[in-house]
Amino acid sequence: DIEYDRNMERYQFLRWGQSALKNFRVVPPEMGIIHQVNLEYLASVAMTNTDKTGKTTVYPDSCVGTDSHTTMINGVGVVGWGVGGIEAEATMLGQPISMLIPQVVGFRMFGKLKPGVTATDLVLTITQTLRKKGVVGKFVEFFGEGVSYLSVADRATISNMAPEYGATIGIFPIDSKTIDYLRLTGREKSIPLVEAYYREQGMWFDPTHVPDFSDMLELDLSSVEPCLAGPSRPQDRVLLKDVKTEFKASLPTLLSQMKDPTATLDSSVQVPFNGLEATIGHGSVVIAAITSCTNTSNPHGLITAGLLAKNAVDRGLNVKPWVKTSMGPGSRVVGDYLRDSELLPYLEALRFHIVGYGCTTCIGNSGPLIDSVGKAVIEGKLVVASVLSGNRNFEGRINTQVRANYLASPALVVAYAIAGSTNINLTEEPLARDPLGNPVYLKDIWPTPEQVDAMVAKHVTTEQFNNSYANVFKGDEHWQKVQAPSGDVYAFDPKSTYIKEPTFLQDLTPTPKPLHNIKNARVLGLFGDSITTDHISPAGSISKTSPAAKHLMALGVEPKDFNSYGARRGNHEIMVRGTFANVRIKNKIMNGVEGGMTKKFPEGAEMSIFDASEAYKLEGTPLIIIAGKEYGTGSSRDWAAKGTLMLGVKAVITESYERIHRSNLVGMGVMPLQFLAGESAETHGFKGDEIIDIDGITTVQPGEKLKASVKFSNGTSKEINLLCRIDTANELEYYKNGGILHYVIRQMLKS
Repeated sequence: DIEYDRNMERYQFLRWGQSALKNFRVVPPEMGIIHQVNLEYLASVAMTNTDKTGKTTVYPDSCVGTDSHTTMINGVGVVGWGVGGIEAEATMLGQPISMLIPQVVGFRMFGKLKPGVTATDLVLTITQTLRKKGVVGKFVEFFGEGVSYLSVADRATISNMAPEYGATIGIFPIDSKTIDYLRLTGREKSIPLVEAYYREQGMWFDPTHVPDFSDMLELDLSSVEPCLAGPSRPQDRVLLKDVKTEFKASLPTLLSQMKDPTATLDSSVQVPFNGLEATIGHGSVVIAAITSCTNTSNPHGLITAGLLAKNAVDRGLNVKPWVKTSMGPGSRVVGDYLRDSELLPYLEALRFHIVGYGCTTCIGNSGPLIDSVGKAVIEGKLVVASVLSGNRNFEGRINTQVRANYLASPALVVAYAIAGSTNINLTEEPLARDPLGNPVYLKDIWPTPEQVDAMVAKHVTTEQFNNSYANVFKGDEHWQKVQAPSGDVYAFDPKSTYIKEPTFLQDLTPTPKPLHNIKNARVLGLFGDSITTDHISPAGSISKTSPAAKHLMALGVEPKDFNSYGARRGNHEIMVRGTFANVRIKNKIMNGVEGGMTKKFPEGAEMSIFDASEAYKLEGTPLIIIAGKEYGTGSSRDWAAKGTLMLGVKAVITESYERIHRSNLVGMGVMPLQFLAGESAETHGFKGDEIIDIDGITTVQPGEKLKASVKFSNGTSKEINLLCRIDTANELEYYKNGGILHYVIRQMLKS
């Protein structure tokens, strides 16, 4: 009821689209996460088309999705990747997706995983390896005899995290394991066609064959060890045995980010729970969440967690009272097999209740910490931790009060909830003590592979998949009661705070306006490396002191009804105010102060990035964003580009881009530029108070160099060359038209 009360306007909009648009279907809320629904039900692997003459053509399944983890479908051999919403909309309207022909990197697997090592441990190892290798914009293809030992669920876990290791796709071959998975998930009828087609095409997996690749690397699966990743990037793998020492090593840096001289390394706070006092300090685990499509799609991972919970409960263990726990599977099938195996009651005994079927803590929807814990974090200036089975742990994403965030397998999430701290070596120290005071170690309650295999074989059934997806488009009674407006054109409610008519097309002219060079631009933000789309456009809670919050309160919306940025993506007035508003973003113009702040030049006045952009607009001043490497890492969040445009930014200059965000910038008519190799904001001496001209835009061509003239505040000036990262002829047409939607609409009007 609460979900529908909060999101009714959004659901009405989707219901309208369901009836007004052809070839458009909606999977209603509470049915699961899109990627798991695609993996378990929608994907056919091989598709057919019959023409007017009756001739039938068989061809490979493929997919693009408006979420970067669309790559999960690569686990069943389907080519699919994430694109921005802008690009997806254009594709729906008939536009092709253009890209530079990618390099294909072969990743050879050999050996087998050791007992006690999970698919999560494997994917975090691969993520670290491939980030170090550098595969942005490349295809990764897994091959070798080790692949044969991985289930489709394991493969899907690895493919899911392709955006974390930077690849466009991370694809597995089609083999007997694929066929077994199609049979398990109720797609028996498609099996003969899939097997016949891929064998005939020479695409059936041969473990001994080594294809030709642009580059290659390998991994011995038996070398993989239990691990986590953190405290703030998925590629920062930490061995389980090293978590304690690594956290202590990172603590001074995490503490210094508070910019509070009173914060100390030995701080702790006494907090009462049920009449007893507990000590919360640095490293205390305050959030433990079994969450995300990455790991809840894996029955072995969930059953391992369930058996570990059972063993823990049988030994009299419990979760520490300061830990906020939750479980949000990406598929309703998970709830079915956890109930059928009688493991769900043990997870619930440790407070891991199913809170819903969808993206929860992983995307930042953890909700507030336990009230007394949140107050203790503020009082003690504590660096506390979360442990989640998610795919991203970027700064400020999981919870704004939690500075150390670790990705882990579902079973390790349960273990850390019991331990209550990252200041523990779970391979050597007791996890907890039983009611008799005896030490209980992680190895004492970790289930054997044979126990897990037996449970999965018995309790994960085809019937569960068939039942869960029998009415996947029908939804529950709440969905069926949603009353949607009728008509071919949506009637926007001007009073709505969720769905507003966007302004992107208001200035659309029959023909494109001429391009202009950028003159007298100011720097709105000067950032470092690994600025994610979460930094640029957060999806989580709306801070009460943010420009977005002030706008909502001015409209009469109370803080308890703010919802999240993700829920308000249909309102551009909120989203532009949320752009660069992540509470952990560090604008170098502000000398390391956290939050979406900047200085308005030439006055040097400190204000929010949104307020500064409004002031610059009144002066007619174009704006530029400057950053380091891996700009736009993370979610395929088109609002990171839309919000950038709406702030008045004409160009972004970085050392390198993540693929989807670069494409999104072009799709919104923002020029992506790149420093030449070996050059950066640091080498050129940028401080953020410069005035910049960029010439050559009027005659720009894909991949050419443009000249920028930079005037520094000390009176000196210099010229630098920048690489235009408009990569293809199609992208250039989009840019000339002011964005991809402008181009598409003009083409439709012509025809």
